[in-house]
Amino acid sequence: MKTENSPPDDGQTEAPKRILVIEDQELNRKVVRIVLQSRGYTVVEATDAMEAIASLEDATPHLILMDIALPGQSGEDLTRRIKANLAWVDIPIIALTAAAMSGDRERILKAGCDDYLSKPIDIKVLIERVETHLGRTET
Repeated sequence: MKTENSPPDDGQTEAPKRILVIEDQELNRKVVRIVLQSRGYTVVEATDAMEAIASLEDATPHLILMDIALPGQSGEDLTRRIKANLAWVDIPIIALTAAAMSGDRERILKAGCDDYLSKPIDIKVLIERVETHLGRTET
């Protein structure tokens, strides 16, 4: 299920940053979408690796929020696949995961994620991390 939601364009601001949220749980996607849209971001959603790749091929996002426990291909494997593509290698990926055991953070970062947030997500921290990574990618 690929959806794109963005605030109305008043023609006076620069194009909103596009964030791809790859998450199979509808409630998690909804919370993240509401928070990000309230900050002026365009949110594109994917529920699995296939939808995520299709979305990436359609339009390159400025940032990816990646659930690690996806159906089919794991978020770690999908991250490796994204980072192996020269067109996508520089897109920051923030892992969103319930995996909080010893070694999980290191394993997920080693897979290519640029940052890691454990669930349940602290909304304030999510916003701070998103803004930090988007600031890093601006030219």
